[in-house]
Amino acid sequence: MELRYASHPDDVKSYDTTKLRKEFLIENLFIEDEISLVYSLYDRFIAGGAMPVTRELILESADELKSEYFLERRELGIINIGGAAEIKAGDLIYELGFKEALYLGKGTGKVVFKSVDPRKPARLYLNSAPAHHAYSSGKITLADAEIVVLGNTESSNHRTVNKLLVNSVIQTCQLQMGMTELKSGSVWNTMPVHTHNRRMEVYFYFEVPEKQAICHFMGGPDETRHIWMKNEQAVLSPSWSIHSAAGTSNYTFIWG
Repeated sequence: MELRYASHPDDVKSYDTTKLRKEFLIENLFIEDEISLVYSLYDRFIAGGAMPVTRELILESADELKSEYFLERRELGIINIGGAAEIKAGDLIYELGFKEALYLGKGTGKVVFKSVDPRKPARLYLNSAPAHHAYSSGKITLADAEIVVLGNTESSNHRTVNKLLVNSVIQTCQLQMGMTELKSGSVWNTMPVHTHNRRMEVYFYFEVPEKQAICHFMGGPDETRHIWMKNEQAVLSPSWSIHSAAGTSNYTFIWG
């Protein structure tokens, strides 16, 4: 688990490209037979990935959490962007297919990730937030999601928003997750740009075609910065920052 400190918006104005990428970009989420996590001091949010191939992966606590097990005082959202997964959570076992989500509530015991077929490994994108109450765990498919279609082709932002782990679908404490799919010919997301002081976010971009890229915009509304990103990378978005992107192709992203 890598620790990332929070940054003051006035300080970020002086960051060069290397510093911006070091502080906000999460580059290597999926490493074979590993769980890779970033613990951000923005809202103590954790983002990461698990890619079980030849063995099961156990989600263990870390020194930063000061807990006996990972979900002792946290909740967890999982969205699978790879092959079928088997997830053991306490005494329960869940099968998670492509673009399916799983919510695990506070107090869930041992969590173990496994790929059903090692030749088609699962790629489990993980978001976790502190939790003050224990809500029931549950699996959410795209059929269960709250779906909204926004934008249009003329403004290059025709997109489908799949609200997966939100309180209108499944009860959570702080964590909210969804997946936005841009239609062919559309490249812009989250317009008009805005900020919201009550929460930070993490954006994970995937289904970015080979040799294409995403330009993520951040910073204050009157003094923006940008970070170029590749497929299957994530970026931290502080509450004081705008959060928008344009790609050289259409793409899909998960917001948490």
